[in-house]
Amino acid sequence: MPVKNSTGKKILVTGAGGFIGSHVVELLAQSGADVTAFVRYTSTGKAGFLDRFDPKLRSRLKIVYGDIRDRADVYRALEGNDYIIHLAAQIAIPYSYVSPGDFVTVNTLGTLNVLTAAREKKIKRLVQLSTSEGYGSAQYLPIDEKHPLVAQSPYAASKIAADKLAESFYRSYDLPIVIARPFNTYGPRQSSRAVIPTIILQALKGNIIRLGNIDTRRDLNFVEDTARTLALMALSKNGVGGQFNIATGNDYSIAEIVETVAEILGKNIKIKIDKRRVRPKLSEVSVLQGDPSLAEKNFHIGKRIGLKEGLEKTIRYFEAHIDQLRREDYQL
Repeated sequence: MPVKNSTGKKILVTGAGGFIGSHVVELLAQSGADVTAFVRYTSTGKAGFLDRFDPKLRSRLKIVYGDIRDRADVYRALEGNDYIIHLAAQIAIPYSYVSPGDFVTVNTLGTLNVLTAAREKKIKRLVQLSTSEGYGSAQYLPIDEKHPLVAQSPYAASKIAADKLAESFYRSYDLPIVIARPFNTYGPRQSSRAVIPTIILQALKGNIIRLGNIDTRRDLNFVEDTARTLALMALSKNGVGGQFNIATGNDYSIAEIVETVAEILGKNIKIKIDKRRVRPKLSEVSVLQGDPSLAEKNFHIGKRIGLKEGLEKTIRYFEAHIDQLRREDYQL
């Protein structure tokens, strides 16, 4: 569904070639916005999922290659734009235990580059993508925006620091920011190492699924809903300086997700616990269930896609692309 009032709007999307970023770019371009897609440069010259777009849609994009850690690249990408949806980040939580410094340089210092450029260019609005991981294990449910921020992983710490920098630029320099804190997003194009694609790919290949902790509970947003909400936050006049959950208000255990996938596929699935997939004990976030009411009040988000429908769409995507994925991605 196209986003209203987006025609002709000049919008920079960082992290544009990734899972959520490509959906945001696709939605904005289809809605008539002039989109600059900032993509991390690699020697292959590829633009991630943007390379899979219909050629007519892709030809309407301005693609800028660079690195969010390079201030000059960020300034170059922002030239001529009035809005920013900042999604570029290092997101692999397990890797954050191995290389926390990489997460600080990308997520925190990279965000500082974006904020600094946005301030100097006097942009109209910047949407900073946060994460529900920043809340840590729930101290009460549902989690609203007043819930304390608790860094239970280096990834969460790097994102909290980025959020606080964004907040400081609003308070210190009157930079018009909005902090969007999505709970778990899933759907087509997600990394096959994320939990829902892991479940789906293993289920498509057999009847045994190897997982870590299956009792953790997550509030799950279908990616098209997340993309639409981010676009609404960027173009709305409401919410400047605020922090908003992107959530459904419902939570599901990993075991329940497996049951739903098995039901959709009509298969009898058994779960085996793989200790290699279990997070450090004090780092595991047990329950994430968000309160969506503040975002709904400010941005009029509307009806969302339910879990079963979203999983059906995601399964169809991975069925169509399974031959492109490496065997080790689903760890059979």
